[in-house]
Amino acid sequence: MEIKEVTSDELKGLMDKGASFLLVDLLGEKSYESLHLPGAVAVNPGEGFVERIEGLVGGDKSKKIIVYGANFKDELSTAKAWDLIGSGFSDVSDFKGGLKDWAAELYPLEGLRAPKRS
Repeated sequence: MEIKEVTSDELKGLMDKGASFLLVDLLGEKSYESLHLPGAVAVNPGEGFVERIEGLVGGDKSKKIIVYGANFKDELSTAKAWDLIGSGFSDVSDFKGGLKDWAAELYPLEGLRAPKRS
């Protein structure tokens, strides 16, 4: 099985369509409070990661899940996507560009450091 990769444009399109998916920020609570993608939930990538995701999706392993980290050089999102697939989740995507790629596109952000939109 391969990990599906999603680009910033594809992710924005899913958001604009109102698609149902769980968007997982892997960067830690402080980073999340500061800046994150709209609708994302912060999940600590450490011990118990898969169990926390299972709780967020109510045990539905067919739910679409998209994970992201910092940027293309950050392998954390790929590793966590593999953890989910290995645990039986069937629709997992890796937004490899992460927070950096999203911000470079000037797409909306949330958090204490998010640019104010007019």
